Amino acid sequence: MTVFTSAVHDFSEAVRSRLSSLEQQAADGAFDAAIDLMTTAIRNGGVVYAFGTGHSEAFAMEIAGRAGGLIPTKKVALRDLAIVGSLPIAELKGANLERNPDVADELFAIAQVGPHDVVVIASNSGVNGSIVGFALAAKRNGNPVIAVTSLDHTMQVQPKHPSGQRLRDVADVTIDNLAPYGDAAITIGADVPVGAVSSITAAYIAQILTLGVSERFVSGGDTAPLYLSANIPGGDEHNVALEEQYGISRFA
Repeated sequence: MTVFTSAVHDFSEAVRSRLSSLEQQAADGAFDAAIDLMTTAIRNGGVVYAFGTGHSEAFAMEIAGRAGGLIPTKKVALRDLAIVGSLPIAELKGANLERNPDVADELFAIAQVGPHDVVVIASNSGVNGSIVGFALAAKRNGNPVIAVTSLDHTMQVQPKHPSGQRLRDVADVTIDNLAPYGDAAITIGADVPVGAVSSITAAYIAQILTLGVSERFVSGGDTAPLYLSANIPGGDEHNVALEEQYGISRFA
């Protein structure tokens, strides 16, 4: 067996074991509190806001505006600060922005989170200033916060927000993405960490939450408000009709 083939096998096992654990947690009701918050928000005319920085932005894209996903959703991104906010585009470069707690309040104001909305935030480290600041802004506004983070990692690093809090400290519900400290799940050779898993487990968690909310709607005798692929016949018409019903625009 080549080193490469061995590494692929080891990484696959690391991913499979985590997905199996998340599946069992879902069966045991570990996601129910988050699913209930999201379902309640939508039933009350609210929206699920999804936010993540860096690679965790992929989680927000899994939640909001994709085929098979919930229609009453909106994605928040740091680039919104430059697109519709006061931040110069040049400030989007590098990692400093996601670590900066001072941008959170403006970003929250730009997002226009309403009183019935719920905020879902993904951050593997769970300590960056913009992430914690956005969560605190949501709490001040009276919105419940769901966190998706690595408990292994977040408890081994220092918070970067002046409050000294981590995302998990602010959130109403915290979901562990099961990524290890540093995210890399295996090593090649003696000491080369490789094979990040947080994007994979976070995407799986996003789908578990979407499935759970959909089941709540169906079990209540309602139609789950889900996007069809725009690349199938009738997809656009279906999506536009439900977007208008929920007051959502994929491009807002």
